[in-house]
Amino acid sequence: MEITKHFSNYTYTEKTIITIGTFDGVHVGHQKIINQLVEYSKKNNAKSVLVTFFPHPRMVLQKNNTIKLINTIDEKIELLEKLGLDRLIIQPFDKEFARLTAFEFVRDVLVDKLNVSKLIIGYDHHFGKNREGNFEQLQEFGHVFGFEVAEISAKNINDIAISSTKIRKALDKGNIEKVNTYLDYNFMLSGMVVSGEKLGTEIGFPTANIVIKEDYKLIPKKGVYLVKSTINDTQLYGMMNIGNRPTINGKHQTIETHFFNFDGDLYEKNIKIEVLKYLRNEQKFNSIDDLKSQLKIDKTNCYNFIKKITSIS
Repeated sequence: MEITKHFSNYTYTEKTIITIGTFDGVHVGHQKIINQLVEYSKKNNAKSVLVTFFPHPRMVLQKNNTIKLINTIDEKIELLEKLGLDRLIIQPFDKEFARLTAFEFVRDVLVDKLNVSKLIIGYDHHFGKNREGNFEQLQEFGHVFGFEVAEISAKNINDIAISSTKIRKALDKGNIEKVNTYLDYNFMLSGMVVSGEKLGTEIGFPTANIVIKEDYKLIPKKGVYLVKSTINDTQLYGMMNIGNRPTINGKHQTIETHFFNFDGDLYEKNIKIEVLKYLRNEQKFNSIDDLKSQLKIDKTNCYNFIKKITSIS
């Protein structure tokens, strides 16, 4: 998959089949659109092109918008690379670009720059200045400029109409298993391991503390989770705490993971953690010993669940 980070860097002479959207989460619904795009392209001897935007348009257009995203841009690229696309275009979204009308976007970008022969969009797609463009308008433009337009209905995507908004709400509630069903992969957190206060080591549960540099990344509800990660080509399970560590009167939120059966140095390494199951709320314990006792219970619960999922697989 080739990646281009601006329309101005790109002019295609071969015919293309295109889809457009923010694709936050690259969830099951998105995957159905992209799979259809790739299939159509192969059958019609065309190049499959996905156009997305960064930052998310709502971050630019809505004042004081606090939207958090399911994927960082690097995570999104990694997910899209697995789907067989020929090219990904990541258009910087700013107020100047937002002023393009639907007609200008179709004429100047889709037709003149990308040589579109067919456009595939989701059932709720809008585009252009003030989101004025819709499926019916795209069909009119297609007649003018000579390209086809296909809309994938909500029913064809999924009877429950999976959306990035639904996934964000489920993450806020800690409903990780629902999230992972919607995504068809495990929700992930990616960041660098930094030095912590070493309390975990002192009580027999050493942790890798990760810092996520992208402040727009959505962090799930505070609490304890079962997770897994691949470190040094080995798959490891562990338990992760997201929260302020109230037992020791912590002042800021941390993300700490204790990996089972691992003894190694991860400091200053970038790791990806896949989140599998929500175990319990964050709690304030009366003592460090009480905390340690609960962590032993959490570990047992994790092992019981790991046995279930590994026996199924």
